[in-house]
Amino acid sequence: MAFPWLTVLQSVPWVDVIRSAPKVADGAKRLWNNVSGKPAGNVESRTACHVSEPIAPEILQARLRQAEMEIDALHAQMLASSELIKALAEQNAEMANGLEIYRRRFYWLSLFTLLLALAVAVSVLFSAGR
Repeated sequence: MAFPWLTVLQSVPWVDVIRSAPKVADGAKRLWNNVSGKPAGNVESRTACHVSEPIAPEILQARLRQAEMEIDALHAQMLASSELIKALAEQNAEMANGLEIYRRRFYWLSLFTLLLALAVAVSVLFSAGR
């Protein structure tokens, strides 16, 4: 019985994953640098609020404080998310590098095993011929 996760792992194009890992890591670093450099509450474009009835200044100030608190909370969430993305991308790049090292080792080990098997076969043929 084949394990479902084994089937999934076999269907992943690992060569493409390994090739794109540095790009993903660089993209995550750029995202982190862009997001972490912006101060919280820095909203460049504000939309005008058109209200038919005048609103008391105290209510507007309360709404403004609430909106600023929500903006700060969203900015903190965005920072945490981009930090997580950066960490995951770095781990992905490290894993891809490790997989590439193991792939190379497997190639050389397979080649060595094939040469050793050929040497044993030739040795058995020559010793049987005597």
